Amino acid sequence: MNGDALLPIGDLARRTGLTVKTVRFYSDRGIVSPAARSPAGYRLYDPDAVARLRLVRTLRELGLGLSTTRKVADRELSLPEVAATHAQALAVQIRTLRMRRAVLTAAAARGSTPEELEAMHELTRLSEDERRHLIDDFLATVFGGPDAAPAFAGIMRSMTPELPENPDTEQVEAWIELAELTRTPDFAALMRRLATHVSTDLTRPDATAAIHTHVTPALRAGIAPTSPRAARIIKAVKAECAGTTTGHDLLTFLRTANDPRRRRYLQLLAVINSWPPPNDPAPAFTWLIDALTDTADAAGTGRT
Repeated sequence: MNGDALLPIGDLARRTGLTVKTVRFYSDRGIVSPAARSPAGYRLYDPDAVARLRLVRTLRELGLGLSTTRKVADRELSLPEVAATHAQALAVQIRTLRMRRAVLTAAAARGSTPEELEAMHELTRLSEDERRHLIDDFLATVFGGPDAAPAFAGIMRSMTPELPENPDTEQVEAWIELAELTRTPDFAALMRRLATHVSTDLTRPDATAAIHTHVTPALRAGIAPTSPRAARIIKAVKAECAGTTTGHDLLTFLRTANDPRRRRYLQLLAVINSWPPPNDPAPAFTWLIDALTDTADAAGTGRT
């Protein structure tokens, strides 16, 4: 071996970006062994030690343990296999950190109590099956569980959040808020009341579509809900809703459907499932509520 090619520990440290102390540590652990000693007893390393230590440094910075690093460097373990395994482990850690960050962000924004913080933390620790069970219980309460009409199956699927395997912080925060909503008894009761207005006969016209068809143009045209022109719109909506369960009590349906908690559920659902933001029905619903209320008031006072 050509002695001129050997590197003292200081040169090896500079070429690998490590400190002399770190190189000495790896040398003492047998991860990189000196090829020889100088007459004064100092360690000398061959050029191959540079590539080996650079690999060791990379693996350690990526979080691999010392034992695994040594086996990869010694080719006792396949680098691709180790990398794949470690990447999977990191994915779990990243998911956990995102969950924790979301809980802490939400707690800071809300000014949460210790009890509320604990409750939010528990929601993020649920397994996929546990999350599914939570939502299934909520939807069963809303739509009648095993006795639910078959027509509700599609609606229930459309209301089911699917938190991805690697959610971002916004999705985790949305999941926490949505899960809290589903555990609120009065919200479940609200959605149950709304479900009673939904037709189980798929051949019947959709009341919500009818409302938007007639009311949205009125909003764009600036027609006031208390104007004489509103009466024709009300008549058209009622005519289309006459064949639906909604048509029996349109005003009650609108007031229930216009609850901000329902809208919030749909907004959160879209975030969790990476769907486009839902259209906001509030302007159309509010306009029609005002128009129907004005009509009822006019009828009660004899005003025409």
